[in-house]
Amino acid sequence: MLKAITISAALALGLTAGAVQAAESESHVVDYDFSFEGPFGTYDSMQLQRGLQVYTEVCSACHGLRYVAFRSLAEDSGPNLPADQVRAYAEFYEVWDPDLFDGEGDFRPAKPTDHFPESAMNNAPDLSLMAKARAGFHGPYGLGINQFFRGIGGPEYLASVLTGYTGETREEAGAVLYENTAFPGGWIAMPPPLYGDDVTYADGAPADVESLSKDVSAFLMWTAEPKMMARKQAGFVGVMMLTVLAVLLYLTNKRIWAPLKHRTKEGDTA
Repeated sequence: MLKAITISAALALGLTAGAVQAAESESHVVDYDFSFEGPFGTYDSMQLQRGLQVYTEVCSACHGLRYVAFRSLAEDSGPNLPADQVRAYAEFYEVWDPDLFDGEGDFRPAKPTDHFPESAMNNAPDLSLMAKARAGFHGPYGLGINQFFRGIGGPEYLASVLTGYTGETREEAGAVLYENTAFPGGWIAMPPPLYGDDVTYADGAPADVESLSKDVSAFLMWTAEPKMMARKQAGFVGVMMLTVLAVLLYLTNKRIWAPLKHRTKEGDTA
């Protein structure tokens, strides 16, 4: 019985490993450099502002950010927009308010306390947590070794998908699919959203497909992890406190046991 269970487990592991290897061989995620990577990395406010512009002018037509409040755009660790710009930006959107017209409800301009609208299409996923939901790096057989050293790779995956279109298409079950080198399976239903120079940056930054993809991916990483900088700072402080505590405990231990060790050495000498 035990032998049969062992053989079954080995076969299942082999099939899983083969499937993971096949999926990884079909997709290619580029390891882009982002400013927020590493234990001391931070968000680039200007890049987040550019990513917000790309999302607003390109992605928001289909995708939503229902877990992100407009007021968070003013945070120091985020896009860091002035309060008046946040209010003006929020008013571009309309939200449903059930309390208007004696409880009948109606749409009104959004306020900073409101959240971004949900996705406009049923088959368009919400992007609030996309950078955390889609891992880009995997270790051997999907064990996550690369994730430990290089991070989960969510923004790298998003940028790779946006830049991974080859221009080839095919029709399947009445739907047009687009070949993409980063998407698992190699074919994606979403047409290429970026073509280069889709937006005009006020700071004169490059607006080619790769730059646009990296900017919007960095912004989507912030929407998924808006408190990343605070967590890094808290972790650094915690490590420093534990290090100091360990040194103090070591010195205290040496001082407490030093007299006893000294007497032991004298007894051995006698």
